[in-house]
Amino acid sequence: MMEHYYTKNPNAESHPEYISADLLGHALSFYTDAGVFSKKSVDFGTKVLVESFVPTSSSGSILDMGCGYGPVGISLGKHFPSVSMTMVDINERAIQLALKNARLNDVSNAKIHPSDLFRNVEGRFDDIVTNPPVRAGKQVVHQIFEDASRYLNNGGHLWVVIQKKQGAPSALEKLKTIYNKVETVTKEKGYYIFRARIIDGESLL
Repeated sequence: MMEHYYTKNPNAESHPEYISADLLGHALSFYTDAGVFSKKSVDFGTKVLVESFVPTSSSGSILDMGCGYGPVGISLGKHFPSVSMTMVDINERAIQLALKNARLNDVSNAKIHPSDLFRNVEGRFDDIVTNPPVRAGKQVVHQIFEDASRYLNNGGHLWVVIQKKQGAPSALEKLKTIYNKVETVTKEKGYYIFRARIIDGESLL
């Protein structure tokens, strides 16, 4: 059985690659490797997510949960230089690549470190963005949704990208059991962008 990327130490033999992508009008470059998500190119869902994103505060705090080699957090950090960006992932190979890619793209407003979901995350955020690890299973994805509600500032937003065929309808229903307000920001080629909001500091949990 092929090992998926949601693992602390991928067993896949290292095969470093170098890719380029235009995100939010920035020509960015990334080092990738075997054992990380979408190593050949920045996936379409990531592109839709970053192009749809609007920060709650232009100088606020953003968490990229499950950052991989960094395309979401790095592109947002580049485009919104006044925000404080935090990027985490369970995959230590991905974290090392994200650190390298932040330097490569001159993004200095990002803190990047390993974390199994929210285990090593401190503080609260104005926005949490995630392209969740659907291959890890629905339980992990739904855990991200639930835990994120405890790490958002009042009025903050969770941004999620997920494909219809990979469970977007059930993800939407789950989000509605946790958050006061959930909306579909956009749909494109089967990818859905959901934005969920905490109001008055209280989730529905």
